Amino acid sequence: MKVFGSSGTRGVANEELTPGFVLDVAKAAGTLWGADRVAVARDTRATGRMLANAATAGLQAVGSDVDRLGVVPTPGTQVYCEEEGVPAMMITASHNPPEYNGVKLVGPDGIELSVDELERVENVFLGDAYETVAWDETGDDRAVEDARRRYTDQLIDAVDTDRIRDAELTVALDPGHGAGALTSPDFYRELGCEVVTVNSQPDGRFPGRDPEPVEENLADLGRLVEAADADVGIAHDGDADRAIFFDETGTYVEGDAALAALAAAELGEGDTAVSAVNVSQRLVDVCEDAGATLDLTPVGSTRIMTRIRQLHAEGETVPVAGEGNGGIIFPNYRLTRDGAYTGARFLELLAEKSASEVVEPYADYWNVRVNVPYDSESERERILGAAESYARDADADLTTVDGYRLDYGDAWVLARPSGTEPVVRVYAEATSADHARDLAEDFAAALD
Repeated sequence: MKVFGSSGTRGVANEELTPGFVLDVAKAAGTLWGADRVAVARDTRATGRMLANAATAGLQAVGSDVDRLGVVPTPGTQVYCEEEGVPAMMITASHNPPEYNGVKLVGPDGIELSVDELERVENVFLGDAYETVAWDETGDDRAVEDARRRYTDQLIDAVDTDRIRDAELTVALDPGHGAGALTSPDFYRELGCEVVTVNSQPDGRFPGRDPEPVEENLADLGRLVEAADADVGIAHDGDADRAIFFDETGTYVEGDAALAALAAAELGEGDTAVSAVNVSQRLVDVCEDAGATLDLTPVGSTRIMTRIRQLHAEGETVPVAGEGNGGIIFPNYRLTRDGAYTGARFLELLAEKSASEVVEPYADYWNVRVNVPYDSESERERILGAAESYARDADADLTTVDGYRLDYGDAWVLARPSGTEPVVRVYAEATSADHARDLAEDFAAALD
């Protein structure tokens, strides 16, 4: 795909991602959908309203009426789609910096479009094959005022409210000025938690921190957990489809550790978990202990969603999926990443143990990443050829669904080309820092 990547399409707003580009994507999606109604929503980014207007115009140009949801988390938009049976365009760049924006496409079942569906939209876009309508057949638009409330209500119905309320938890919350600022504080309070917040004012310039919920951006949340004597800290990205945690001591919890803990509570004999090829050994171990199968995909939520749908069609049971970046999927709830729901499922685990105790079995792993840059397509191909040769000669189990992953039983190393930068990334994980570093550096050295 040239237009859509692993999770929609993104770029610097008004430079790479212009209103004209979004208008044409809307015309292409609207042409393919042929729907009477389509929803348009956005996160809090400063350029969100401008691009939502462009999306609305493009959809109207192909004859669709538009339900304008305003600022809503991506999973809230997906709830609206499923309840109303309408597709949607979500204007968001998720975790990217403030200057970025993007588009995610959601089907009328509330699920992001599959790879095949995105390719069909892309073909219409690249071929200028829009089915615009006459002036008197263009679509109308209307504001929908209750999309956020509807989302929160279904969240409350989906979790064990009594279990969370009885635990009498204090939650420190950092929605990062994003769309979750308008939903998550109320949601956790309605679950009976005492909630204290930081960066909870919706602001598309993200003055308190960058939208990506990684450790270096979340120091304020760690301090808030300590100051408030909170039981847990929860952070979201810009569109609130991810959740990252701090334990009760104010210590950052690795996303892979949280995924492993949540997966351990879900998986049973014969189940399947789905994750990307850079999956942590933590989840590998959890699946082995549970007697479950781990199915690996190329990196990116779109690839994971597509694989889950394929496995469901084959009759497989997939109770949990996702990546260690906080994007966790519970397909029995909904086939979507939902930061608020993931946070609530973690709160359910705190009814019996502290956050540090919940993740303690998955703490003793070390990760290293090395970037190998290239300047031309020919150099890229040379590096990947060297990676293949190294991988084929290694005494390890080889996986090639996205790059070259070598599994050594208690450690692994992966080389794959970045989808956003001119580098080949080498990842490694082991139970000691030295071992992880050696694995990454040895593989990277073979690529020079």
